[in-house]
Amino acid sequence: MRVYVPLTLSGLAEAYKEGHLGPMPLTAYAVTPALREWYLSDDIEELEYAALSRAAQASLRLLAVDPRAPRRRVVVAVDVPDGQAVADPDRGLDQSALGEVRIKAAIPLAKAAAVHLDADDAERDIAEAADALGAADLGDDDAQFTVDGAEDHELLWYATQEIPNLIE
Repeated sequence: MRVYVPLTLSGLAEAYKEGHLGPMPLTAYAVTPALREWYLSDDIEELEYAALSRAAQASLRLLAVDPRAPRRRVVVAVDVPDGQAVADPDRGLDQSALGEVRIKAAIPLAKAAAVHLDADDAERDIAEAADALGAADLGDDDAQFTVDGAEDHELLWYATQEIPNLIE
């Protein structure tokens, strides 16, 4: 099963240093039954993109609570054995938990398939979105517009061999 792990660049640097993604339990995003039902598609590429997008939103939340992290969303794509990533059945149809899974075992970074990361030119918009997230959560429409603007930036794809250059 392909899962998408939301991080920050600081978190990616830590994972690279430690050699694994953590701490456990790890929250990730995947094509879950609830995500399939919500997205109404049978196209696996579209569904995986939806899971990646959910992870990018979670990465933005990580940035909102870590003001020192560089303002770029990071998502690591990893293939894990079926059954290792488990959706919470009590939150299956909760809009905020669509595609969310928990992983209890450590995932070696060597198992990562790719890293997805915002381009340098997205930093200002991502910083503004992270700053506006709290107000958006409280119903501020202008703040929500700013947060939604982060999604205008596509995450770039990087091979795992490029991680040392990304975290410099």
